[in-house]
Amino acid sequence: MSIAIPTSLIPVRKIQEARLILKDIIVHTPLMHNANLSRKYGANVFLKREDLQVVRSFKIRGAYYKMSLLTEDQRSKGVVCASAGNHAQGVAMACAKLDIRGIIFMPTTTPKQKIDRVNHFGEGKVDIRFIGDTFDDSKATAKTFAEAQGMMIIHPFDDSDVIAGQGTTAIEVLEDAKVPIDYLIVSVGGGGLIAGMSSYFKVLSPHTKIIAVEASGAPSLKAAMDAGKVVVLDQINGFADGIATKSVGEIPLSICQETVDRHIKVSEGKMCATILTLYNEEAIVVEPACASTIAALDELVEDIRGKNVVCVLSGGNNDITRMEEIKERAMMYEGKKHYFIVRFPQRAGALREFLDLLGPDDDIARFEYTKKTNRDSGPALVGIELKNPSDFQSLTERMTASGIDFQHLNKSPLLFEMLV
Repeated sequence: MSIAIPTSLIPVRKIQEARLILKDIIVHTPLMHNANLSRKYGANVFLKREDLQVVRSFKIRGAYYKMSLLTEDQRSKGVVCASAGNHAQGVAMACAKLDIRGIIFMPTTTPKQKIDRVNHFGEGKVDIRFIGDTFDDSKATAKTFAEAQGMMIIHPFDDSDVIAGQGTTAIEVLEDAKVPIDYLIVSVGGGGLIAGMSSYFKVLSPHTKIIAVEASGAPSLKAAMDAGKVVVLDQINGFADGIATKSVGEIPLSICQETVDRHIKVSEGKMCATILTLYNEEAIVVEPACASTIAALDELVEDIRGKNVVCVLSGGNNDITRMEEIKERAMMYEGKKHYFIVRFPQRAGALREFLDLLGPDDDIARFEYTKKTNRDSGPALVGIELKNPSDFQSLTERMTASGIDFQHLNKSPLLFEMLV
């Protein structure tokens, strides 16, 4: 029985053509069986290591393929792109390889590591300009600039050529897999990677379940699929910068509506905990967006037992200076670190009494009087690290029973952001 192929999909032939053009440019990244994850979930878990790609992410695939198709006139005018980092690196490398001038707009919040890598791969062919706090801010400026200058804009995901390039990742997965793939788990920002890979899988491995994973602070695909059209989110959490977009692309959405079997949202804190686990147990360095696919496995425990699962590790561009923040977010997610405002009574011994309430293995990680003009009284910001997350309730119960006036900040986003 033949299977009806949706017309919205990127044709297999186009993805295969992209593969031929890219064969001497990209790395055929490994599909690696992971023993620890397989044992933990009772499944055969494979990692598609795009973090080992030449620019440490899959983005070079789509950027280079798109730019290789430009006419001589388009090349002579140069190209423009907007990116939070990974797409910029792909465009920069393509500019250097194809001798094309590039203007790259990046958010002011882009990690320094990604900025340095863009300059490295651009080899003097790109000019970086910083605008706005998010990718979407940079995207709007890039579009206006490109139109005014008559330059071609290289979109990171809402372009069929770019999507075809990203789809070459799927060719490698199916070539390298020695078993049928039951689940393919892909992180989603604008949707280019999952659109390209699922287009290929839908035709050549139609039984595979396609799982889309987004950051809980930027669920643009989920919003679009629920509404049946592209939705622009009012606000997003930009921490997982590789997948933090206010809206998915029109083309990726049309493909995902036909191919995605399930959608999972992963918190930024859980991504951070996964980053640390991968680093400590596997010596794998990933960025938050990349960690999301492995973090999503917890939501699929019952489904994937005994199955063959591929998690796409989309990128490894993580700035070492972010590790303290990642550790902090991970500890808070796991319930091991808590912040309080504590209003100590104005008498001697009050602080000593508070310290006596802590468990023997607990630690004061931060102590700061918020009322700087009077260190003998007033509220203090207190950060406490717990060895066991389950001890939190008993700690707060002891604090309440002892008459301590306190407020827990972890669940108060506004106060937490102001004070911590």
